[in-house]
Order: sequence, then structure tokens, then C-alpha cells
Amino acid sequence: MLITLILITPFVASLLSLFVQKKTGMLHFLAIAASVMELMVGVVIAAEVMRNGSYSLDGLFVVDALGAILVLTLVIVGAMVSWYSTGYLKAEAAKEIIGFHRVRQYFVLLHLFLLAMFFAIMTISPLFMWIAIEATTLSTAFLISFYHKPSALEAAWKYLIINSVGLLLGFLGTLLFLYPAIQAGFRGLSTWQGLLDQAESFDPAIAKIAFIFVMVGYGTKVGLVPMHTWLPDAHSKAPAPISGLLSGMLLNVAFLAILRFKQLADAAVGIYFSQSILIFFGITSIVVAAFFIFGQKNYKRLLAYSSIEHMGIISLGFGFGGTAAFAGLLHMIYHSFAKSLLFLSAGNILLTFSSTKIKKVKGVLSVLPVTAILFMIGFLVITGVPPFGIFITEFSIISVGIQTYPIVTIITLFALTLAFAGFLRHVVGMIFGDSQRRVVKEKAVSIVPIAVLAFILIVSSVFIPQAISTLITAATSAH
Repeated sequence: MLITLILITPFVASLLSLFVQKKTGMLHFLAIAASVMELMVGVVIAAEVMRNGSYSLDGLFVVDALGAILVLTLVIVGAMVSWYSTGYLKAEAAKEIIGFHRVRQYFVLLHLFLLAMFFAIMTISPLFMWIAIEATTLSTAFLISFYHKPSALEAAWKYLIINSVGLLLGFLGTLLFLYPAIQAGFRGLSTWQGLLDQAESFDPAIAKIAFIFVMVGYGTKVGLVPMHTWLPDAHSKAPAPISGLLSGMLLNVAFLAILRFKQLADAAVGIYFSQSILIFFGITSIVVAAFFIFGQKNYKRLLAYSSIEHMGIISLGFGFGGTAAFAGLLHMIYHSFAKSLLFLSAGNILLTFSSTKIKKVKGVLSVLPVTAILFMIGFLVITGVPPFGIFITEFSIISVGIQTYPIVTIITLFALTLAFAGFLRHVVGMIFGDSQRRVVKEKAVSIVPIAVLAFILIVSSVFIPQAISTLITAATSAH
């Protein structure tokens, strides 16, 4: 019942939004009402998983510990993005940047985007997961081209083509994992658990090839280097709330697919093969992103390259294994909240300064004092400054890595230092300094969602409830 409710809510909200005529307030009401419903149901589902280990619907949808973490993160980030979007689009409409029809299109696609991610997280079928993640590509492509500028249209096409090709490779990897079941004459719905039960009988060579295809395919969606080229363009051209949802949640959902297939590969060929692949893509992503962060000139692209860096860190965590995998999953949660916070804050900055160029944004602290403070909190969190949670997760990953992969870990430390220096240089220039603009009155709808994310990050950095810690432990024990 709960799974049905969390799936049908965004679908109904999208359908109703499609038929709204010239009433922006109704679109806002539907967005907020749907996000509240999803938040409440998501929390209850997570509680059921904590209590019973999993939660299912007629064997068609299952939420395990890993799924519960992503559902819980998604409903929180999704709610904050939906609430913030109402104020953000209202401000853009007031400036006559967009009209009613564009606002309606935004909310219709936003709900479908959330629906596709919920479906991908909870489906029991690898094929349905592939379909759901492909659906996120289709819905978000129109959101990336939302402003119909040549650069936005180019970014949307680049996103659509690269991700479609990548997911096609992921589909080929999926079929290779399904090969033993097909050979055995199985004609039912292939499930994650069914494949895991057969995994020991997989041909090791085929399993290795299949995982490489999956890693490249879904790694494209995650934004791992060298499949990352779409990400900075897409995240910088999309509306700020959508950028927050793309970086904060979509990358995690795609990474979930990799972790599901990693289970199968580990059962078929042992853990070292998949770990080596994850480490390779992880260290490559961190190093490349660090250099781009240091030389960046656009603050939304800066945040996009930061996402690539952190996906690399998460990949390293699961590649190192053990306590590093626990830290990697916790890092994923922190990154979701921090990156959403930063992109929503960037939205306020963009509305005020009308530019995404770092050199044109000065004195944010004097013009948007609350936004500036929240942006600084996000910066401190995302760069791993103590005592925030990402410092702990990065320290844990590095502690494991230095014992088993010392060279990789030393390179990682160098890259993280470079990324911090670059981020610090850009943020200090934006936040401080003199500005000719007057102080802007910051509205609650543009501040409260960001403040909620900041509050969650601060509290969770010093205190993680035992139930959540147990859930993370259960999720990482199988990965």
C-alpha cells in the first residue's frame, strides 16, 4: 500500500498539473502537497525497513536497507527542491524570464522525474530499473533545455545522446547478466534476488565483461570520468532546483544500479574484480574533477565538477570495501544534502546577480546575507572541513585506502587538496568583497528549504540515530 502511494502521488500530481489552466498557485499547491505526501510515506517505508529488514509490494517492488536510505534521502531532497521551486519560478516569472506554460511544463516534468527515481529504487527487476533510469533521461532533457537558449539546447542534446548511448551499453551488460537465465529457459521476470541466487553458476568471463559494460553504462549517468562530459553542461544550464535534484539524487540512483550489479559480479567472480574497476574510475574522476574545479569560471559548473569529484570518492569507498564502504554510503547521503543546498543557494545568487560567472558575483554576504551564510556552510561541508560529516567519511575512506592502496590514496589526497584550494579561491571571491548592489530582502520560501538542508547536515555531522546507522550497516554488508 505504501509503495503504491509513493508511486501514484507524483503521477497524479503530474497529471493534474498538466490540466491546470492559468493558475500558478494551483501548480504550487500540487507540488507542495505531493512532496509532503511523499515525505510522510517515505519516512514510514524507511521505518518499516528498519523494523523488518525490507518492505515489499506483491513481490513486484521491494525496498531493502539500501533502497530505504535512497528513498529517505529522495523524499527529503525532493520536498526541499519542490518547495524552493515555487518561489524560484515565481521570481523568474516576475522578471518575465518565463511564462505560465513554461512553469506548468516544469512541474509536470518534475513530478515525472521523481516518479522515475522512486520506480528505479524500488523495482525488483534489472530491466525495469534500466527503463526507469532511461525515463529520468527523457524527463530531465526537457528541463535542461528549459530556457530554450542555444547553449541550453546544446547541453540537453549532449545529455540525451551521451546518456542514451551509455545506458545502451548498460542494457547490454544487463542482458549478459541475464544470459544464464535465458539459457536455462527461464521465461519469467528476472529479479535481483533470482539472479543473485544463480550468480555462482555464471561464466566468470561473461560476468566480468557484463560488469564492465554496466560500469561504463551506468557510470555515464553517474558522471564518472571519462563518461562525464555531459554533466557540467547539463547541471549548469538547468534551472537551479533541477540542478540540485540532478546532483543530489539522480547520480545516487544511477550508482544504486552499479551496486546492485556489483553484488552479482562479486558472487560470480569474487570481490576484487569489481573493486578494482571502482577504484580505477574513482581515482580518475577525483583527479580530473580537481583540476577543473581549480580553474573554473562558472559557479554552477564548479558545483557540477564537485559532484564528479564526490562520485569518485564514493566509488573509491566501495572499491576499498569494509568500513570504507560504510563511509562511502554515508558520504553519498551527506553529498545529496550538501549539493542540493549549494545549488539552491546558487539559485538565489543567480536571481540576484543575473549571472553564473564567478567574476561577476562579488559581495554576496552584503547583498544576500542569509544565502551567503548557508552557501558557506555548504562549501565547508562539501570540501570536507571538520567537524562536518564529509570530513569523517573522507578520513575513513582514506584510512582504509592508505593500508591497502597507498599510491591511490596519496594521489587522492593531493587531488582533494587541489579541489579545496580551488573551491576556496572561488567562494571567497564571491562571498566577500564590495558590491554596488543593495541588500535584497530574502523571502522565506527561498531560504527555509536551504536552511532545513543545512540543519540536517549540521545535526547529522555530530549525531547519527542508531536506527539510521544500523540501516547503513545492513546496506553495506552486501556491497
